[in-house]
Amino acid sequence: MSILKMIAMYFLWYILIGLVAGYVASVLVKGSGSGLLVNMVVGIIGGILGGWLLSLFGVLAVGTIGSLFTAVIGSIVLLWIVAMFSPHKHK
Repeated sequence: MSILKMIAMYFLWYILIGLVAGYVASVLVKGSGSGLLVNMVVGIIGGILGGWLLSLFGVLAVGTIGSLFTAVIGSIVLLWIVAMFSPHKHK
C-alpha cells in the first residue's frame, strides 16, 4: 500500500470518528445533532481536545473505541465551553 493511500485512509477514518463523536456529543449536550459539517468539525476538534485532556490524567486511548471515547469527551467539553461564551436565548 502506498503512503498516499495510507494517509487518505487515516484521514477518512479521523473524519468518520469525528462525525460520530460530534453527533453523540451534540445529542448528549443539546438534545439533537447540529448538522453534518458542524458535527464533524466539533468531533475532530473534540478529538484533539480530548486527547490533550486525557493525557493530563495519564490516560491513553487505544483502538477505535478509545479514539471515539476520547473524541466524545473532548467534544462535550468543547460544546460546554462554546455554550459558556454564547449569548443565551430568552423565551
